Amino acid sequence: MTALLELKQVSKTFGGLRANWNVSFSVEPRSITGLIGPNGAGKTTLFSCITGYYPPSSGEVVFQGQRINGRRPDEVCRLGMVRTWQKVRPMAKLTVLDNVMVGALLRTWSLKRARALAEEQLHAVGLHKQASMLAGALPIGQRKRLEVARALATQPALLLLDEVMGGLNPAESNEMIALILTLRTRGITLVVIEHDVRAIMAVSDRVLVLNSGELLADGAPREVAENPAVVEAYLGKRVES
Repeated sequence: MTALLELKQVSKTFGGLRANWNVSFSVEPRSITGLIGPNGAGKTTLFSCITGYYPPSSGEVVFQGQRINGRRPDEVCRLGMVRTWQKVRPMAKLTVLDNVMVGALLRTWSLKRARALAEEQLHAVGLHKQASMLAGALPIGQRKRLEVARALATQPALLLLDEVMGGLNPAESNEMIALILTLRTRGITLVVIEHDVRAIMAVSDRVLVLNSGELLADGAPREVAENPAVVEAYLGKRVES
């Protein structure tokens, strides 16, 4: 099977700081890949290198068979890859529906079609009843879902989620896990950054571990959870899967 995304020795430096160093991995279509690591490990920076917000200092990012180094984020999004952010910042004075329509307008000039696409994604994430609310009035759990809906409205092949469960209570986290698993059944490939290790082990086919910007481990959830180097660097104790 041809990889949807490939990273080939990707590094990102800021002056003398190595945020990412020689990171290589591939992502298969219709898979869920977890990306974990301590704070400051370089996870979000890596997402930014993949999606065009930062140019890699060296190495290659290949998406659907083409090298995308140097592409702008909007160009990467048009190719079919989109990300969410740790800190959600909805357009607070627009309605929930209008926020998602902004994403849908990437693919169509028709407001009628954009509205239909947006409504579809709001149903998918369970926010259709909040469609007419101002986005700024949503609690954090629903803001996270809005962020996902807006990303989905761009009709991605690959969705990168950055701590989408951050700040959620256990019930909300379980709902987000169910949503992630549902998205895979729709044919969407996902890479998920998350600090909730049990959640990431539950949803992922494969887990990558970054530590000090370098890839420390890459394998099945149980294999990674039992890796002594991972336990020492990040988990602190064995995680029962």
